Amino acid sequence: DPFGALNTYGADAVRWYMLTNSSPWENLKFDPEGVDEVRRKFFGTLYNTYGFFALYANVDSWKPSEYSEKSEYSEIDKWILSKLNSLVKEVTEAYEAYEPTKAGRAISDFVQDDLSNWYVRLNRKRFWGGEMDADKQAAYETLYTCLKTVAQLMAPNAPFYADRLYRDLTGETVHLSEWPKVNETLIDTQLERQMYLAQQATSMILSLRKRAEKNVRQPLQKAVIPTPDQETTDALLHVADLIKSEVNVKELVIVPAEQSEIRLVKKIKPNFKVLGKKVGADMKAVAAEINTMSQDQIAQMESEGNYQLSTVNYQLVPEDVEILTEDMPGWLVANNGILTIALDIELTDELIEEGIARELINRIQNLRKSSGLEITDRIQVVLEDKPEIHNAVLHCNDYIAGQVLATSLTLAADVQGESVEMDGYNVNIQITKA
Repeated sequence: DPFGALNTYGADAVRWYMLTNSSPWENLKFDPEGVDEVRRKFFGTLYNTYGFFALYANVDSWKPSEYSEKSEYSEIDKWILSKLNSLVKEVTEAYEAYEPTKAGRAISDFVQDDLSNWYVRLNRKRFWGGEMDADKQAAYETLYTCLKTVAQLMAPNAPFYADRLYRDLTGETVHLSEWPKVNETLIDTQLERQMYLAQQATSMILSLRKRAEKNVRQPLQKAVIPTPDQETTDALLHVADLIKSEVNVKELVIVPAEQSEIRLVKKIKPNFKVLGKKVGADMKAVAAEINTMSQDQIAQMESEGNYQLSTVNYQLVPEDVEILTEDMPGWLVANNGILTIALDIELTDELIEEGIARELINRIQNLRKSSGLEITDRIQVVLEDKPEIHNAVLHCNDYIAGQVLATSLTLAADVQGESVEMDGYNVNIQITKA
């Protein structure tokens, strides 16, 4: 019943699901769960991004203004504006070629991966408190430009939602606006690649953390990225500080593989499903040579993107093989495409204390929200003095207080406050407006 789906999920969510799942001229097996996922992941993410923008724009009484060459944009502003103009170019070409599926997927990826999960998340502090300086103004202009342009780009596929978003931003209807034009001067492919590598490295290290059961609030000492070439080394060094802050490691070592302080042991094995179709009866001989490849030969395969076999007249390409990296004592290792990353998972007392401090910050911030305090309110905090948190509070007192806007942070034996769960134990926390 199409009308049941429309009533439950909304016309735009159903339309977006059907257009982005497969081309309109292809058969589609309708899945209500898929529609709900689109509603949550795309429309929900876009709604939350606009909500974040509107909250702080109203607090600051910010007046809408778009990108201006006179503004002082940070590198991450320039990156998202570059991605936005690349998106305008890609989506315009897709619509002109009658490819709404390609257009919708590109918009979804931009909103979820680039705008919400990367740009907004990394720039939250620029919108919090403080005066309306040039940096804050640039952040507002950048996010406003992105939201306004996304509303225009998605309008052919989701006319109702796009119009509401555009009206909330501008007071006008999206359907009478001029179609966005690409500003080629804002597209920086080198910066886009640098940030792509930062996103990829961050994702890999967070996956390693998950394997080690070390949450992101627990600092770790070191991650090492042995790179396949100088270009990748330079690109990663440019975004090293960003990666460090995202994955919460003290040191990030990025060097060409041959200069790395750690020696990774790699294994290579044939991808039978792909190779079998290419080499046929020679599969046995090809597999045998692949299994005997040395570390230098594997490195050559990674850096050059191919390897000439000697037993059979065939040149291996990346899709023909799987390259795996072995873990080392105290380290976990991940491999994805051109990137290999080793993560030191050993914890010192200092790292453990900082991890506890970050957990306390999280619990206090949650109490701030549930207490109905304004985001700019200063508070006084009293923590129950428990042995598990004692040293962390003493050594990280200023850090915790600064993060939660506390004028005082003290320990006491008897605290009449909220009981919050930590890692296997509870702590009473009392917060009052300063």
